[in-house]
Amino acid sequence: MVKCFSFTATRDSCFRCSFSRAGLRSSTTDLGDGTIMHVWIPKLHVQSKPTLVLIHGFGANAMWQWNDFISPLISRFNVYVPDLLFFGESYTTGPERSEQFQAECVVRVMEAHGVVSGMNVVGISYGGFVGYRMAAQFKERIEKVVLCCTGVCLEEKDMEEGMFKVKSVDEAVSILLPQTSDKMRELMKLSFSKPTQRVPSCFLNDFIHVMCTEYLQERKDLILALHKDRRLSDLPKITQPTLIIWGEHDQIFPLELGHRLKRHLGDNAELVIIKNAGHAINAEKPKELFKHLKYFLIDPLSRAKPGN
Repeated sequence: MVKCFSFTATRDSCFRCSFSRAGLRSSTTDLGDGTIMHVWIPKLHVQSKPTLVLIHGFGANAMWQWNDFISPLISRFNVYVPDLLFFGESYTTGPERSEQFQAECVVRVMEAHGVVSGMNVVGISYGGFVGYRMAAQFKERIEKVVLCCTGVCLEEKDMEEGMFKVKSVDEAVSILLPQTSDKMRELMKLSFSKPTQRVPSCFLNDFIHVMCTEYLQERKDLILALHKDRRLSDLPKITQPTLIIWGEHDQIFPLELGHRLKRHLGDNAELVIIKNAGHAINAEKPKELFKHLKYFLIDPLSRAKPGN
């Protein structure tokens, strides 16, 4: 049987070419104990540039979530873009599913590429959980942190108390890991302030087939690990300068969690709210998101140059 054309697979190939043209190359590292980490790394690491790690959330692989940001960032940073475990080409045969283990694996793969300090981290959604843990567990290695729509301050009781659109973790899993076009539409409705209307089911089913069927149980376990026994009182306070960015109409992690995180971190953090945006701010408001990344990460570098 002739294989049908896949828009998703074709777009994935285009993103791969885009990353390569921007100056990155694909690299896979065996960390031992059955753990393989894939990361896009600079073709040439420039010692005079600071390092920036971009960490994706749930959904497609890292390329889909960060493609719009690579070109403007790579001129100022050594940019590294890992695939977290059970996304893209990263996986482990071990049983660990916590964000702490994900953080450890990202740090270990960076170490394998010779980067042991001076890292700036940007994480979106689930990637922010991992970035937060990197800052907490490896504080001497992380300089600045950007957390985008990252519900790291959520508590297990929040769902019972009605904070979220969904009523149970199982319902959340069925939407965050969609296996039907109807569930994908539901995810889009929750992720975007103004979701695209009338996307043909064939496109949605193609995306699901390519991006959402592999490691399904393992990804479900990642979500369960985030929620189980979670209490704000157990969350360490990170000490690095932190920028919190949130979509005004986020329905995945409501804005209240952004305010809660700001209160938790105090004066060490700044909260920026992007108007008319939902959870997927990297896709819905990429220009505005980059403006805030530039203000926090790039502009201070310009001011620090001699003569400025």
